[in-house]
Amino acid sequence: MALLGVLLIAVGGFAAGSFYLPLKKVKQWSWETYWLVNGLFAWILVPCLLAFITVPDLFTVIKSSPGQSLWLPCLFGALWGIGGLTFGLALRYLGMSLGFAMALGLTAAFSTLIPPLFHGVFGELLSSGSGLMTLFGVLVSLAGISVCGWAGIRKEKELAGAGKESGSEEYDFKKGLIVAVVAGIMSACFAFGEDAGKPIAEIAVQNGTSPLWQYNPVYAVILVGGFATNFIWCVILGKRNRSFGNYVDRKTPLFTNYLFAAIAGTLWFAQFVFKGMGTSKMGEYSFASWSILFAFVIVSSNLWGLITREWKGVSRKTMVILIIGNLLLIASGIISGWGSYIKQFEQ
Repeated sequence: MALLGVLLIAVGGFAAGSFYLPLKKVKQWSWETYWLVNGLFAWILVPCLLAFITVPDLFTVIKSSPGQSLWLPCLFGALWGIGGLTFGLALRYLGMSLGFAMALGLTAAFSTLIPPLFHGVFGELLSSGSGLMTLFGVLVSLAGISVCGWAGIRKEKELAGAGKESGSEEYDFKKGLIVAVVAGIMSACFAFGEDAGKPIAEIAVQNGTSPLWQYNPVYAVILVGGFATNFIWCVILGKRNRSFGNYVDRKTPLFTNYLFAAIAGTLWFAQFVFKGMGTSKMGEYSFASWSILFAFVIVSSNLWGLITREWKGVSRKTMVILIIGNLLLIASGIISGWGSYIKQFEQ
């Protein structure tokens, strides 16, 4: 069952690593316009619709949930939204590869390790073979993220040196490091929100919801907060850039723009649909689901990078480093899943 959980989470990682591709098809819209439409589907429409379909008597479940399990996940969702916005600054100051690796690596570390530390069960993990195996999988995941980040740094330098890609004119390691830490901590708030919303999942199961779908109402609550943060920022940018007219401008391909933004938002949320199903299969070591998810997000995004020829022109050594990084990430998912699997045989 644990290995099935890893497979489900891997599918979610592939969806997350692919969601940005449809947004590249959006034409003549400003960033804040298509980001908000994408977010409307990713954070409000699809999560709420799926929760309504998969959770019997959803409103009774929400009404029966403790107040803290509602407002706290929503608050963490708003903080997670800030993490998504500051992630963009990390890319601005560190460049795509280094910024992505540092911010996502920190998010994976915080998301995975803080919940068991908070609940005081981290020591128990160190006292069992299955716990040590799972933690080793987490460390392998972080190593894989670091190696992929190294490959990305080499790629930027090599392509910039060949005149194929310009370096960031705003590169500032000190500023970038600070922003990446903030982005990593804030983005990890999604995991904290999921942890705080577990009473909702438990009530949903008691009310007849399949354990596979138990996290759907939790995600719906978290993402309301995330949408609020992004909505405010997109409105500010829309006013500043005078881009509100994009939504109805018939000089732009309105239908296809809305369609691709909707597809992107649906793909983005699919990561949590499969992540939630996978988490339900991992038992006591469900905390490892975050490192597994991020590992496969990077694997899939690197795969798309190869398919779209973003890595064309890099040296053979850089390609070998990239392959090693991805193999480590795949291995991390198998190791973490195996750790959860052997737990059932321990007395």
